[in-house]
Amino acid sequence: MSFERTDTSTLGRWWWTVDRLSLGAMILLIGIGMVLTFSASPAVAVRFGLGPYHFVKRQLIFGFPAMLVLAGASLLTPLQVRRLSAIGVMASVMMMVVVLVIGSDIGGAARWLTLAGLSIQPSEFFKPTFAVVIAWMFSEARLHPGFPGRQIATALLALGAVLLLAEPDVGQTLIISGIWGIEFFLAGLPLVMVGVLILLGAAGAVGAYFAFHHVQVRVAHFFDPRADGSYQVITALKAIHHGGLFGVGPGEGRLKLILPDAHTDFILAVAGEEFGVLVCVAVIALFALVVVRGLSRLNREDNLFIVLAASGLFSQFGLEAIVNMATTLRLMPAKGMTLPFISYGGSSTVGMALAMGMALALTRTRYPAEGAS
Repeated sequence: MSFERTDTSTLGRWWWTVDRLSLGAMILLIGIGMVLTFSASPAVAVRFGLGPYHFVKRQLIFGFPAMLVLAGASLLTPLQVRRLSAIGVMASVMMMVVVLVIGSDIGGAARWLTLAGLSIQPSEFFKPTFAVVIAWMFSEARLHPGFPGRQIATALLALGAVLLLAEPDVGQTLIISGIWGIEFFLAGLPLVMVGVLILLGAAGAVGAYFAFHHVQVRVAHFFDPRADGSYQVITALKAIHHGGLFGVGPGEGRLKLILPDAHTDFILAVAGEEFGVLVCVAVIALFALVVVRGLSRLNREDNLFIVLAASGLFSQFGLEAIVNMATTLRLMPAKGMTLPFISYGGSSTVGMALAMGMALALTRTRYPAEGAS
């Protein structure tokens, strides 16, 4: 794609203002995800009694639309990002309520709606729109002291947490809580309140441990690697060790044949076995590139809404990647969280594409006359 600098068309202005390096890194991650899904999922599909390329076909169905969503969202103005997120957060909340009533129960959790033969996870679309809406509220509260923006943002967090915990989904609850905390801190949270929130977060983690049996089981398995429930994590570590620096070759991995979630939560283990630790490091570098470059572009930004919203979106991207990789490497208890753009999962891929598309839109170079509109 090539445009003259004098091109004032929508695409021309987009091309010269969007962060093309970050956009390329995201597209590359989506491509890597398709390759790894093609390698990791056939064995899982056969175990489920499905066609060997069942998950590959479904990932392709979502993969290309995800690229369109990524590019399309990056064309938006900050005002359009706010409007889209306001509509999106209301729609996703309604769908999360519906999930609790008629949602599909998979693995003991009701998180999915089945529409036209496809499973949709509404919480994946709640996270990015939530990040933008609370940024809007925090910025309005800072600019207009009488506006109850902090209260609205906190109420939205509470609503999202209640709906997620009812599914239950503790991991996603931690993600939206982290986004809220980061944006609240950047919006000018007093240091005393930082300590209070840390204590509340610790209390929430302890409460989740006692309230949810599956959390207790995962924590117990984390501290006792010999337990039967640690099978996936131990197998994933063996796969990475077996691959060494350069891997055993594409399609030649063997431990993926006995790794139940090889195509989702533990897809990094498949990458490690077949392509080696060096490729895993390259994948980590791509995630770091997107987050660090995105946050660095905010250094020149003086619009508080844009700073908060983009920080929240990039934080979501980075936190989900860290949680997934830390789980695979047994650095934290299992959370059942996908690796952004790489793990199999239609909703997670499209939802993350929306998040990163909006982040690219917010970090585009704007001329003074354009402002944040």
